[in-house]
Amino acid sequence: MPPRNASSLDSLSPRLSTQEQKTQQYSQWTRIAYWSGPALIMVCHLGVVLSLFTGLSVGAWVWIVFLYWIRMLGTTAIYHRLLTHKAYSAPDWFKWLGSIVTASCGQMGPSWWKAHHLEHHQSTDQDNDPHNSTKGFWWSHYRWLLSPSFIPSRLPADIEQDPVMRTIDRLHFLPLISLGGLSYWLGGLEYLAAFFVSTTLLFHGVALVNSACHQFGSQPFVTNDHSRNNGLVAILTLGEGWHNFHHAFPWSARQGIEIQGNTVKELPDFTFWFIRSLQSLGITSNVRIPIDEVMLAAQRDVT
Repeated sequence: MPPRNASSLDSLSPRLSTQEQKTQQYSQWTRIAYWSGPALIMVCHLGVVLSLFTGLSVGAWVWIVFLYWIRMLGTTAIYHRLLTHKAYSAPDWFKWLGSIVTASCGQMGPSWWKAHHLEHHQSTDQDNDPHNSTKGFWWSHYRWLLSPSFIPSRLPADIEQDPVMRTIDRLHFLPLISLGGLSYWLGGLEYLAAFFVSTTLLFHGVALVNSACHQFGSQPFVTNDHSRNNGLVAILTLGEGWHNFHHAFPWSARQGIEIQGNTVKELPDFTFWFIRSLQSLGITSNVRIPIDEVMLAAQRDVT
């Protein structure tokens, strides 16, 4: 069992020297591919206006909720808990499929996402944190995406060494565009508008973990940052809002945990239930959760 402050921050570029890691160069194509991300998210925000003209039927709202749910689950279960923190194990095909689904969020590919999230954990709420919450709510919510820190300083070696994952990362915009096309094919402009609404809501749902969960909520566990547990965000993000616990135990597959007295209490965490369900089917394995004694020792002293 890793120590409670372990964060599974694997070596990002083992074949590069420290200086080379700091000055990793990107091809022009990679930079263009990466900067297409914020551009497409802005297009989706503008596309929400389309819904004012088409209206949204019950079927369109079902499509909105379904796209939000399945893509949020991809972000939490695949990009975050599997690829970044290795909180459980899964076969390559599951990683590939899950990464394609998650790329359709419009929130970049697996290399970019993991690189930034590792930087966040390595320097949480400090200068090198790309979405440092001490710079203000809106900076950590979205403004950092329009700054030079949008381009990661280095990319994770394990993702980059997988040619399929590397391809998904560089072509991250294709699943998003394809999903928009599928939406239009299913229901014309109304379902395209629904796609824009769902993608915009999804963007802000994920962003709340960076912003609200470093500003509002409780801090039951000892960490050296401003991370907080926020129940509302946990509902919106399928369990990611238990952010203070996550920063105390980044490698844990379950984030919905709190301590009441000397008793460990489980909180709603749909992503963890999903991981456990896949484990019962033999798809996931090595699901990591801290033992009770370690969690109890990590409580914040409120006396």
